[in-house]
Amino acid sequence: MSNEAIESALAERLRDAEHTRQPVAPVRGEISTDDAALAYAVQRANVDARCAAGERVVGRKIGLTSPAVQQQLGVDQPDFGTLFASMAYGDNAPMPLSRLIQPKVEAEIALVLQRDLVQDEHTFADLIGATAYTLAAIEVVDSRIQNWDIRFVDTVADNASSAMFVLGSRPVPLSAIDLRACAMTLSQDEEVLSRGNGSACLGNPLNAAVWLANRMVQLGTPLRAGDVVLTGALGPMVTVKRPGTFTAQIDGLGSVCATFTD
Repeated sequence: MSNEAIESALAERLRDAEHTRQPVAPVRGEISTDDAALAYAVQRANVDARCAAGERVVGRKIGLTSPAVQQQLGVDQPDFGTLFASMAYGDNAPMPLSRLIQPKVEAEIALVLQRDLVQDEHTFADLIGATAYTLAAIEVVDSRIQNWDIRFVDTVADNASSAMFVLGSRPVPLSAIDLRACAMTLSQDEEVLSRGNGSACLGNPLNAAVWLANRMVQLGTPLRAGDVVLTGALGPMVTVKRPGTFTAQIDGLGSVCATFTD
């Protein structure tokens, strides 16, 4: 079977899994475990399908920013996925669990851009200058692959396991927060379930953002003013087992709540 036929078949399979809420077997049986290009082609096919259906791209998310997770999946770099307006929820807005299959949450720092990032190679200074403000965020990840049995090509093809995201309502300039040192707790019903800090995200969330900016230029789809960038998890993911509210507290950024309903 040609790569084009594989791309089309796998993209349709993952779309159907999302629509029916029925997870499917890993795609790595049909994509070589080191064929990132084909995995991203599957992702892109579904991004194009969503855009053709009228959805709006509002940014990108960065995944696999933890060295331990990279080692587990046998890779040496992050991955990325596309964020749509339909995935976005406001702080403490109700999110129906019926939209999800096997969700998990993780606390992150979001950047909102005020300038395009179009250089072949970007620096810390480029990212600082292009960022309008930062926000506390919770990303809801959800694999369309059965039992989260994923390797690198599985999650890449599956839009980096993207599902929903929640942005806080307190915009903070980069000059007012230490991205590397800021501490994070993620809790439910006052029980802390995850801890971390900015250095858990490739040493500094701006390292992840620089990587993404360069990667998107290479692909011909640079980051633009107004884009939201979810820079990666600050601590371990937490499984969503029941309806309720998860609260992420990040030093310098305040809190943000993800509230799941039946």
